[in-house]
Amino acid sequence: MNDFPGAPTTPREGTRLRVLAAMSGGVDSAVAAARAAEAGHDVTGVHLALSANPKSFRTGARGCCTIEDSHDARRAADVIGIPFYVWDLAERFREDVVEDFVAEYAAGRTPNPCLRCNEKIKFAALLDKALALGFDAVCTGHYATVVERPDGGRELHRASDEAKDQSYVLGVLDERQLAHAMFPLGDTLTTKDEIRAEAGRRGLAVAKKPDSHDICFIADGDTQGFLAKRLGTAEGDIVDEDGNRLGGHQGAYGYTIGQRKGLRLGVPAPDGKPRYVLDISPVNNTVTVGPQEALDVTGLTAIRPRWCGAPPTGPAVYTAQLRAHGGETEVWAEPAEGADGAPELRVTFTEPVRGVAPGQAVVLYDGTRVVGSATIATTERRHAPATAES
Repeated sequence: MNDFPGAPTTPREGTRLRVLAAMSGGVDSAVAAARAAEAGHDVTGVHLALSANPKSFRTGARGCCTIEDSHDARRAADVIGIPFYVWDLAERFREDVVEDFVAEYAAGRTPNPCLRCNEKIKFAALLDKALALGFDAVCTGHYATVVERPDGGRELHRASDEAKDQSYVLGVLDERQLAHAMFPLGDTLTTKDEIRAEAGRRGLAVAKKPDSHDICFIADGDTQGFLAKRLGTAEGDIVDEDGNRLGGHQGAYGYTIGQRKGLRLGVPAPDGKPRYVLDISPVNNTVTVGPQEALDVTGLTAIRPRWCGAPPTGPAVYTAQLRAHGGETEVWAEPAEGADGAPELRVTFTEPVRGVAPGQAVVLYDGTRVVGSATIATTERRHAPATAES
């Protein structure tokens, strides 16, 4: 029987599993479902209906939540020869992902909705329902690997091809969820063109379908417009580090830490250099801007840590990733307890990093192994060095 590393095991029929394959309508999830079926597992495909009005969601190359995508997933399941269903999780998605996204921006933070969707929808709502129905695992088209330890526990690792690695957005999965997760593409040292070629050989019509991009529930890709419709416009000031007014805005939620473009400032910087967003204050609806070096972050405190296995027992050196397509940086990190007694994560960077915003996830790695993730709450910055006297 063909198989792949990290596939969950069960006494049922040796290594034959009942697998629920989440099929978005894209090429990755279709090939993942096909590989699971080819490995001899009992696979059922399911497409998640995440919008109460899917016609309003984007179509073609920029979406994964349309009626068209549902039809594409069904056609792929037919070709693979597996049963297929559509599950309505629109209300759960609205509450746990969309409303959370809006609330985070309203609070001056920068959330990652894909990470929240993996945590709350694909590996909570979907997995819980799958297990209740007797399935052994949920299969997705993510590029990551699950490794079984000698003691039978599970670890999440980067994909074999780190150029396609998606372990960052899976860093919210705990060991129980990993025990029922299957990522058939994770150990594939192939290009995306080769995955498409495989889909073509399998007769899957999605072989040439463009990848989805951006945020699936924002139909036109205009995040600021999406937030404005829900939060309304609220005029406020853009100020420098000394509080001097440089310009105005229609809502602080429309800005992110590290942003350079679109500030529309009427007063140039004294040194003529570009300004960047340094801080967003929803309390007084103020956006603070300053020089690039003022973005240097030396440490952070993160909340709601989730560990992909046993939590660390003390401080240690790791590498950290701060955005889905960002690189790694060396850190010193340790679990801690907040003032309210809630668990936290304290991180100190070996070298300062820039563009770190509250609301983002920090994901820790030990080599290729994902240790866990947490949501950035506060950052510590190194002030720009004073100008030397002549």
